[in-house]
Amino acid sequence: MLNEALKKAKKHLESLYTGTCTIYEYEPVKDPDTKRTISKEVVVIENQPCRVSYKNIQTSGEGNMSKLSQIIKLFLSSDVCIKPGSKIVVTQNNTTTEYKNTGEPAIYSNHQEIVLELFKGWA
Repeated sequence: MLNEALKKAKKHLESLYTGTCTIYEYEPVKDPDTKRTISKEVVVIENQPCRVSYKNIQTSGEGNMSKLSQIIKLFLSSDVCIKPGSKIVVTQNNTTTEYKNTGEPAIYSNHQEIVLELFKGWA
């Protein structure tokens, strides 16, 4: 009974996903011609349904100045494994943006949440 309720909740959450994402990892790849191993950007997951959420937080700064920061979260299926540091390209609301996974995901029984930041290049 509980398992069925979790499946139903997961299906409902996934119906809210309005975007898709493609996950890239930077991996060593052997060039078949030169036989040299070089690091390359490799697609590991493509067109995964997801949803990006934005939350603005106002923090106090020096004096009367306040600072506005933004938390960007990616919501997607708990069945997907995304390594920290992966490049995540999200298309949502006719806009495509490149992000970086900043750490370990918060994994729940019916979804996972990953905090993102804008991708500025491979480290």
